[in-house]
Amino acid sequence: MDYNYSEFLIETEVPEGEVIISRTDLEGIITHANDVFSKISGYSVDELIGKPHNILRHPDMPKSAFAHMWQSIQNGETWQGYVKNMRKDGGFYWVFAEISGVHKNGELVEYKSIRSPISRAKVLEMQKKYDAIKLAEKDTIRVVHYLSYNEYQKRALHIKG
Repeated sequence: MDYNYSEFLIETEVPEGEVIISRTDLEGIITHANDVFSKISGYSVDELIGKPHNILRHPDMPKSAFAHMWQSIQNGETWQGYVKNMRKDGGFYWVFAEISGVHKNGELVEYKSIRSPISRAKVLEMQKKYDAIKLAEKDTIRVVHYLSYNEYQKRALHIKG
């Protein structure tokens, strides 16, 4: 995936009063995406449909959060939690997500997810919490590293080339 590195650390805020809605099949493949989802994620609705929902997975998210989410929804429970997603351009956005099963004639047929904005204080709290979880899990660790302009140019050319 090509990222616009000038936007890589840019946060997109979900506007108050807006909700992101999607549905997936039982394997997590997107079957429906509302326009707010498209706008916030940077993908068109057509780009989202048919893709695994985890194309939005931000590397700051602990793997255990999604393992817990899948365990919960496969057991018929509603899962609620805070999620940092990655936009198409490499930026990110935070949401509060509620995911539950959709049943037809008593049979689980798909999952629906409704995501809403969260406060700045909650973003900071959850980033610290997820950083600590990833450290405890010995997973990849988030760092910010500053480069000289020349080093940046060398790396940017290496990545593109």
